[in-house]
Parts: sequence; structure tokens; C-alpha cells
Amino acid sequence: MLYRYFLKQLAAWLLPQPLVILLFTLLSPIQAAELVGRAVLSADTFAAGSTTAQFKKTNRTTPFVHTQPVQGFSGVVKGPKAGTYLVISDNGFGSKGNSPDYRLRIYAIEPDFTTGKVFPVNLQSGERLSWFSRQSFLELNDKNRKVNFPIVAEKSFYPGSTISVSQEIRTNRLLTGGDFDIESFRRLSDGSYWLGDEFGPFLLHIGQNGELLDAPIPLPNFLGIGKLNFVKSPDHPDLMNLPDEQARIDAANLGSSRGFEGLALNSSGTKLYALLEGSLKHDSLKQRLLIHEFDLATKQYTGQIFFYQLEHQSHAIGELTAINDHEYIVIERDHKQGDPHNSAFKYPAQFKRIYKINLKQIDAQGFVDKELLVDLLNISDPNRIGGSSTKAGSFTFPFVTIESVLPVDKTTLLVINDNNYADSFGRTPRQVDNTEFILLRLEKPLNLFNVE
Repeated sequence: MLYRYFLKQLAAWLLPQPLVILLFTLLSPIQAAELVGRAVLSADTFAAGSTTAQFKKTNRTTPFVHTQPVQGFSGVVKGPKAGTYLVISDNGFGSKGNSPDYRLRIYAIEPDFTTGKVFPVNLQSGERLSWFSRQSFLELNDKNRKVNFPIVAEKSFYPGSTISVSQEIRTNRLLTGGDFDIESFRRLSDGSYWLGDEFGPFLLHIGQNGELLDAPIPLPNFLGIGKLNFVKSPDHPDLMNLPDEQARIDAANLGSSRGFEGLALNSSGTKLYALLEGSLKHDSLKQRLLIHEFDLATKQYTGQIFFYQLEHQSHAIGELTAINDHEYIVIERDHKQGDPHNSAFKYPAQFKRIYKINLKQIDAQGFVDKELLVDLLNISDPNRIGGSSTKAGSFTFPFVTIESVLPVDKTTLLVINDNNYADSFGRTPRQVDNTEFILLRLEKPLNLFNVE
């Protein structure tokens, strides 16, 4: 892998990015992936709740009175029965400032790949429900008062406004998108959950009833890059008292929205692996992302760090998911959207891929071995499951953010986009993206072992 690293650096220096991507597409082995299922959840899907989007302007009429959109899925695990899944919505509308009224939730859903529809299900039984009622979701809360900094539920008014905080949020100490940006999660055998947050970044331990079980766990700066002892984004609570956004950006050592985008639980159920979406600000290796090992028995980081190498420093990752104790799946993407074969998109997606990495195979610079599994912009669809989105037998998944992947079995992956309601337009120009659930069949089976 070392020779490929230096070849990439040389190519990146000599060639424009599109040519670099094309070059390494040709040089990299790839498994053919076939679309074998697709189900779609309408963008305009709502659930019971308090009024939301009071601080967010969209092309929809806001605020959403006594309701909140079911959207922005950023992680997936298996649900209460076969064919059902649990998913998390992230912080709501994209930032701490515009999401303090968005309640953080885990939803139970069932994508029906026969009808192509997605149904809410009962969180406990997995039985279908007629709509996203309170039986279909779990709300995160701090009833145990574990958060060691001020949260929205403790305030009379939403930050920077004269709008009263929802009585339901205050009474139940519900956590909102003004407190955390949850982007990844895993469920343990005891029924509790671990979630990765981007605002800290923090790890959060949540009980079966949604209650925070421990204080948010910060990330030490183990590599000593820069001056801070801990990794902090501009949204870290320690930086909230600085005079303005630029001051917070200057003080942070991690970019905004670059925290724990990926969180994997090894097949033994003993370790978490937390992957930052972006590189540390002062890291000289701009294509290096850090994977931190976390011991569940001690609830502490082990200090073991693995390096993931982006194909280009402008890219980001969307998820980290276990195959077994040493092999993991990573989604890597660019920041563009739209089918590259559709001329209506002026700046279409160029890079949406799924890789397999191996923590036991590390090169001389500390980067884990990386194998291309799926090009999400070139999925075989001989049966035209993708409908009008399939062109010449090829289906694309051209969304700006693709943040959920789960092995269904050794040859099948479930992949879900984050539709960033209502700001992403990757499927059809000027049309708000739905949430799409797709099943991909791999040509070569994974060495899958008891993964949640």
C-alpha cells in the first residue's frame, strides 16, 4: 500500500482531481455490486412532537407546528425483528444554531422491498404502525442529569431568541440538536446504545429508555497535534463563551461538523472504533483521518489509533461499520450531488464509494489497508429496480451525504442516504431528496461474523 500512497501524492500534485479519481478507479480492483432492492421514504414525512424549524428557513413552510420531520438518517442497526431497522436522525437542520427545537431520536422502521415503501414500526415489537407515532421512536434525554454543561432543556428560551423552549423538552429534559449532533450509533447486548457526536466530539452512552447513562466522554488529543489537550470542534461547549463564530473556529482543532461520523462495534462486543469525519486542523497529513479504539469494559479510550487515508483531502467519510473484529466498512464521498450522467446537474457527484479496511494490515505510515467494494455511482441494475433512475443498466446513488451502511448478510449491504431535509437535491434537480433504502448484492462474500 505504501507505493500506492506515494503514487497518489504524485498524481495529486501533477493532475487535476477528476483525472486523479479516474486514474485510481482504473488501477483499483472493484467488486461488481447489483441493486436487488429499493424502498423510498418521502421527504415530507413527519412524526409527533413539539414545534420545530423555528430557526430554519427552507423551501417548505416553516415552522412545523407540533411535529418534526423524520429525516437525516445518519446510522442504522438491526431492529426488533427480521427486516426492521433502527435509525438515528442527526441534529435536525444542520447546525447547533438552527436545531435547538429538534428532539434527538432513534426511529424504528421497515423498508418493504416488495412494495418499495418504508413503514414505521413499533420500537419494541417491530409490528407496523400507521404513522410515526410515539410507539415508533425513542427520545434521548438527560433525566439523570449527566451532561456537565448547560443544555437547551434548562433554558426558558431557545438560545439567542425570545421563543419559549417547549414545555415537553423542559419537563423531560429532552436532548435536542442544540445540544448534540448524533451521527453514528451502535446497540450493545444489554440493550443500551453508544452514539458518536460531532459537536464535541463526544461519545454518548444511552439506556434502553433513552436516558444518558454517563457524562459525555470527550476525545483526548492522543497525537498531541496542536496545543489543545482534547479534540474540540467550534461547537464544543467549552468554546461557546467566545465572542463569535470566527473566534470559536480559531480556537478549535477540528473543523465544524467533522466529529464522530463513524462508530463501529467489533463482533466480540468489546470495543468501539470511532472515526472522525475530518482531519485535525494542524495535522500535516491532510488526507489522514483518525480511528480511535474505545474499551467498553473500562469506558475509556485505549490510546490505540488507526489511520484511514482519504482518496482526496476534500473528501469526507459517512460511516464505519464492522464486518468482524478486524475488517470494517467505510463510506467515503465527495461534497457534490447529482447523477453525473444527467446534464441537468452542472456540478454532479464524482465520488461515492464503499471501502473495506483491515485493522490488522497497516502500512509503514500507519494507514490501514483499504479495498474498494462498491462504486455507488455505478451499480448494476439489470432488472431496473431503480426505475427511471437507472440508465443503460446502471443505477447511481448520487446524494451529497450517504451515512448509513449495514451488512444484511455476507453478500448483501443495506445503504441509506441522509436527505438533509430539505436542502439536498441529488436525485432530481430542484426536487427535495427522499430517503432511499437500497440493497446491494456483492460479488464476493464478506467474512461476516455476528455483527449488530
